[in-house]
Amino acid sequence: MTQMLGIMLQGAGISLEVFFLTLLFALPLAMPIALGRMSKNWALRNIINLYLLIMRGTPLILQLIFIYFAPKYLYKFLNDNLSTVIHAPGFWQGVKFVLSYNRFTAVVIAFVLNYAAYFAEIYRGGIASIAKGQYEAAKVLGFTGSQTFGRIILPQVIKRILPATGNEVITLVKDTALAQTIGVAELFHVAQNAAAREFSTMPIFVAGIFYFVMNWVVSLVFAWYEKKLSYYS
Repeated sequence: MTQMLGIMLQGAGISLEVFFLTLLFALPLAMPIALGRMSKNWALRNIINLYLLIMRGTPLILQLIFIYFAPKYLYKFLNDNLSTVIHAPGFWQGVKFVLSYNRFTAVVIAFVLNYAAYFAEIYRGGIASIAKGQYEAAKVLGFTGSQTFGRIILPQVIKRILPATGNEVITLVKDTALAQTIGVAELFHVAQNAAAREFSTMPIFVAGIFYFVMNWVVSLVFAWYEKKLSYYS
């Protein structure tokens, strides 16, 4: 039992790495995506719309497989068709280096791109919910556009989007189990292997407890943050 828990803790560590790295990159990336989605530039807005459609319209498991395997096939295609034209071994080594990454990196890239799309729509909804009169009042008071957004609009947006963001973060905790699709030994993958090895469902139940505790902590953090920002109510 002790050995099993030790192995599962290692798997939980991988799950937490995926979780925190996804938040670290997806949360800030979502803001320019949301602003691009609201841009008056037709080309930019449509590019962002296409990205959002792909990310939200296809399963995350498919995105994981594509992001891990597609660069390998792309390198093979380019090397087979262009190596006779571009006689530069160093160049092709550089291309191979850029297009080659390990399974864990592929998981993080897929999760970041996927969750940035969802966070961006949450941000957009929050920004759109702010009355236009606040922008006009800030302009009358002499605030610049960036000052208005940073000091007046953004704090209110954060308050309004916290519940929806919390739901996505909780979903992210559970979605880390999909990392096993391309062979990353996260918590659920380790639990499945332990269950098969020991002919017992106990490791699966233990994994469920791990996920529950992680989501409980996430819920407490967001509840605390909502309370901290309650003065905007």
